[in-house]
Amino acid sequence: MSMETVPKSLRGLRACMGCSLIKTVDQFELDGCENCPHLKMKNDRDAVQECTSTNFDGMVAAMCPEDSWVCKWQRINRFCKGVYALSVSGRLRPNYIKDMKSRGIPYKPRDTSQR
Repeated sequence: MSMETVPKSLRGLRACMGCSLIKTVDQFELDGCENCPHLKMKNDRDAVQECTSTNFDGMVAAMCPEDSWVCKWQRINRFCKGVYALSVSGRLRPNYIKDMKSRGIPYKPRDTSQR
């Protein structure tokens, strides 16, 4: 697991609404989201605020996501190693979803409360 993707503190954590990766605001701003570079969060605090949520449930640490049945169940088995939320409240704004669709990137909300 890359140390850049592991949250450095339990305070102020946010989860990406695209993939549910959990990091601090500073980590998202510094490195962006390794799974969702199309959200362009790197060096853009406004994008970090729009594409991540402080409201999420549970955490799972993925050391070998490609081999884990838990990661497959959570739909994170093709993502980078890291700490992920089980559910993220909120949805990406329509402009982000439209951009993803135009690039052929599927978007499936990570918010299980809206199912």
